[in-house]
Amino acid sequence: MKIIEVKERTPLLIEQVLKVWESSVKATHLFLSEDEIKNIKKYVPQALKEIPCLIIAENENQIPVGFMGIVEQHLEMLFISHEERGKGFGKELLQYGIEKYSVNDLAVNEQNPLAKGFYEHMGFVVYKRTEYDEQGNPYPLLYMRLDR
Repeated sequence: MKIIEVKERTPLLIEQVLKVWESSVKATHLFLSEDEIKNIKKYVPQALKEIPCLIIAENENQIPVGFMGIVEQHLEMLFISHEERGKGFGKELLQYGIEKYSVNDLAVNEQNPLAKGFYEHMGFVVYKRTEYDEQGNPYPLLYMRLDR
């Protein structure tokens, strides 16, 4: 695995990362309907272009299998392709973010218990809960910070 800090966000790269996002969301965000995923997917390319720090994990074939986005010290997004989950890509990406960018907080959907468990395993603890996500949808968010 190779970790790359993306400087140039080419259309091909955005397309590849969008595939990772969709694969991950379909596997982990079981509370979302197919229509909701399609609707959210429309906004992902713009978010990928605008996130200040986009970091990608590539497999041995130089194909993105995971990515994270960081704003200041906040982990804004972390997604691993469904086929590549459980292989350590998420752990390596998050450790990289903690070491290089001092990532110390994040928000996770309460209805995604595997992600919550992963972040807890990585040293994060819940400090706040909201009934709605940042778009005002009825998906509770758990805000977590690094407990070190």
